[in-house]
Amino acid sequence: MRPRIIIVGAGFGGIATAQALRRTEADITLIDRTNHHLFQPLLYQVAGAALSPADIATANRALLRRNKNTRILMAEVSGVDAAAKELCLADGRRLPFDFLVLATGAGYSFFGNDAWREHAFVLKSIDDALAIRAKLLGAFERAEQCDDPAEVRRLLTFAVVGGGPTGVELAGTIAEMARTTLARDFASIDPRGSRVVLCEMGQRILSAFDPPLSDAARGMLESLGVEVRTGEAVRAIDARGLTVGEQRIDAAVVLWAAGTEARPVAQWLQADAAKNGAVKVRPDCSIPGHPDIFAIGDVANFATDDGALPGLAPVAKQQGGFVGRLIAARVAGSEAPAAFRYRDYGTMAVIGRSRAVAEIAGMKLKGFVAWLAWSLVHLMLLVDFRSRVSVYVHWAWSWFTYGRGARLLTGYAPEPGDEPRTAALPEIEAATRTAQ
Repeated sequence: MRPRIIIVGAGFGGIATAQALRRTEADITLIDRTNHHLFQPLLYQVAGAALSPADIATANRALLRRNKNTRILMAEVSGVDAAAKELCLADGRRLPFDFLVLATGAGYSFFGNDAWREHAFVLKSIDDALAIRAKLLGAFERAEQCDDPAEVRRLLTFAVVGGGPTGVELAGTIAEMARTTLARDFASIDPRGSRVVLCEMGQRILSAFDPPLSDAARGMLESLGVEVRTGEAVRAIDARGLTVGEQRIDAAVVLWAAGTEARPVAQWLQADAAKNGAVKVRPDCSIPGHPDIFAIGDVANFATDDGALPGLAPVAKQQGGFVGRLIAARVAGSEAPAAFRYRDYGTMAVIGRSRAVAEIAGMKLKGFVAWLAWSLVHLMLLVDFRSRVSVYVHWAWSWFTYGRGARLLTGYAPEPGDEPRTAALPEIEAATRTAQ
């Protein structure tokens, strides 16, 4: 009987694993809760109305059409029976495996303040991005009709919690949208007077970057009108805003980008985990005591001399390719690679139009040069040619016109904590049809 390989998660790691196993004499099953692969690094541009979901999502079946040995299931995983070597699905089914690759990713952590989830939006899925977009655009529409100056100020105030790349990118795109794209679109309000607040508990934003680049990023945000608050913790979040340090900020939208927690793989396997819940793995990405079960990407804690590898797309892609080659070698009975080595090609963060910071191969870039490098890298990382062309066209049009082509309000405006309604969203259905 052919070996049975199960991959859980169709993110960067899962897709890279499946592609590395394309010619392996095995039966592969890829399982994900959605039917599409999402290019998460550009998800903030969907939230900011610069791109549509179709630009950064590709149907899994279309993406892996050439994998004749692979079937794709849209299902929810509830656990792993390591002793029986079976994967447990939420609907009660149990799928046997010989090799299991867990690439389930991570969600956002509220550091024990779970009540805040009801009032703060997070950005991990297309549903999240569309909900944020609806809330942002809806706030301007409501402000246009409001006669209460205090309420108008609240409706035109947007708070982002977390000074990492996601928080910086969100704050920059909201400020840019208000001050350029929407600047002349309203009669009763001036969107250029919007207040965008970026809150970071640490002493500087983008703490993973060298201090000069971190300072440069702060200056770029402030040039866009973003109010950057560092060294103060968020004390409360409610339906009408948040409290930072001792100050109350009334806001129409609160976006949370302050921390992540891994999916419960460690709990499924009763394995050792890091503080964020990521399961600790061996040098070959396998889980201690389970040589045929692997964890990659955000759900894995891979220790190095410099600390654990960061939760970045390149890490997941490289680990996925490594694990795929390792399993293929075992199936073929050939010598398998012994240990995974990450090749760090640099880190980047974009602040807005022609504004970015980057560390690439020892070079420290900022401004337009960094933005150009960021654009080229992200275009090449998109998984299919259609997405590259579509994103390039949108970016070029936006750069020359300051416009944003995805500003539709479709009537779908969920609140934080609402159940996803992906099937009801015309844009996502269109994205799937286009990709296929």
